[in-house]
Formats: sequence, C-alpha cells, structure tokens
Amino acid sequence: MPRKSLYDVNAIMEQAVDIFLEHSFHGAVMEEIIARTEFNRRGFYLEFGSKQQFLYDTLSYYHEHTLAPIVQHLENHHGIASIEAFFDAYISAMFGRGCLLINMVTELGHDDTTIQSIGRHYLDRLQLGFIGCLEQAQRQGTVKAEINVEAVALQLTCFVQGFAVNSILAETKEELHIATQALLNPIITA
Repeated sequence: MPRKSLYDVNAIMEQAVDIFLEHSFHGAVMEEIIARTEFNRRGFYLEFGSKQQFLYDTLSYYHEHTLAPIVQHLENHHGIASIEAFFDAYISAMFGRGCLLINMVTELGHDDTTIQSIGRHYLDRLQLGFIGCLEQAQRQGTVKAEINVEAVALQLTCFVQGFAVNSILAETKEELHIATQALLNPIITA
C-alpha cells in the first residue's frame, strides 16, 4: 500500500509562488525553499528531482490556480464585459506582486525551452480569448465594426504583459483601471 504524503502539496506550491515572486528563480536559494516549504532536502529531491523541475511544477500550479480562472473570463466570450471582467480579476491578482509566469519568461525564457513553451501557450490562449470577445463585441455592436480584431487582441495581450510589471510599481489599483479604460475606450462604440 502506498504511503500517504506527510505534506500538503498545495501549501508547498503557494509558498513556492511567493518565494519565486520575491526572489526570482536564480535568487531563490535552496535553503530558503527547504525552510519555507517545510520539506527536508531529501524529500524535496525525491518529490521534484531538481530546483528547475520544482519551478515547472510551481508554474503549473500557478497557471491552474491563478491564471486559468482569470483567463476563463475571456473564454466566456461575452464581449467587452468579459474583457473588463478579465482585467478586473487580473489587476486584483497581480497588484503589488506581479505575474510569476511573466517574471519567469523574462528571466529564463531566452534559454529555457520549457519556459518558452509555457509562456507561448499562455499568450496564445490570451490572444484567442481576446479575439473571441472582440468578435462577440462586434456582433453586439459594442465595439467599432472597423477595428482589426486580431491587431487589437494582440495589443491587449501585450498590455497584459506590461500590467505584470506595472502592477508591481503602481501605487494604486485605480492607476491600472484607468490604463485599462484608456486602452478600451477608443474601440468601444459611443
């Protein structure tokens, strides 16, 4: 009979997200990872194999528990309402912390093909979600008919990446909401 784990993987992953957000991948030292996750070194390596694999597992957890519920707003394809709900949820989740995935793409994406793949998949999912919402908004008549949906979706996707950084630096959430409205107002019908 398999032994039951003596640790809570979700609690460990939450700690891991915090560690990597605070210190980056290269700045996170094994001593702190071991101490904050309450793993022993042997157990850590038996479970994850390496710090790199630990990061991949952390990103998978982060995607499932943080990013996917936010992106789900876009996948509902309710037009501008979905886009606004997405940005509201994104601002709330990222404010003061930033985005772990975007941070890791920035730090490791140049050389790490796994990080590149995870990042590309996320950005593609965002862009497709924005396209679906914008197409629905055109059918609803809530955005200008002449907009290039793919170009605006790409612009919004790039904006999300910038939000990942700005959410760390912004003094208030209101700054980010103002920026969102400034981006959306030119495409919305009066």
